[in-house]
Amino acid sequence: MRLLAINMLRDKPPGTFVVRDSNSFPGAFGLALKVATPPPGVAPGDGTELVRHFLIEPSPKGVKLKGCNNEPVFGSLSALVYQHSITPLALPTKLLLPEYDPATTPEHVSATQALLEQGAACNVAYIGSIDCESLTGNECIRRAVGHTVEDAQRGVTRPVSVHFKVSSQGVTLTDNTRKVFFRRHFPVNSVIFAGMDPSDRKFDNHCVIGFHDACMRSARLFAIVARKFEPEQPATAVVNFINKVLFASRRS
Repeated sequence: MRLLAINMLRDKPPGTFVVRDSNSFPGAFGLALKVATPPPGVAPGDGTELVRHFLIEPSPKGVKLKGCNNEPVFGSLSALVYQHSITPLALPTKLLLPEYDPATTPEHVSATQALLEQGAACNVAYIGSIDCESLTGNECIRRAVGHTVEDAQRGVTRPVSVHFKVSSQGVTLTDNTRKVFFRRHFPVNSVIFAGMDPSDRKFDNHCVIGFHDACMRSARLFAIVARKFEPEQPATAVVNFINKVLFASRRS
């Protein structure tokens, strides 16, 4: 994976980067970054020396760059990437946010953009949700799948059929049975990660409320990781916002 990241970035402009799951540190991420000049004491070569590698490690409050004492802890991986696209902080250069995935072609990008505008939807089995605390990435998926499947097998929760829609606005779940919830929406900036179950477990759909007999009996599992909304907000911030809105409306 490290060599693949180097080959992807070798000919790209400085600031281009790749984030991947760390093979050596479960729950952590590897950041490969193309820079303009090699590190001190390293002679110019074939371009591999211009690809620097950093470890993004999980912490109780989020994620941070390992070994960088002047780096704050970020609530999510996306927040870390976004902030470093504004200012480099401890990195050699700012992160350059791509307009599209460098591994895709422009034709594929156009098709993807059109799909995002329209949105894509299907019916899936909703098994449940849990609080994963500070876990991110595949380890978070593994834990979430394990706990929710176990709860369903013990009868603690009852899986239901839901309408699952993904668009540029985020992810929306609508309970087709109205037995667990009506609708849940996760704004695009709250979704941190999505992935298949790393353990490749299967789920028996016969216990899903709302699925008919013709549905696939055994299906693979996936999950999305989203930030929880803040349970509290400073009273001063709420008051200031209300006053600004009222003042603006009176002026208009």
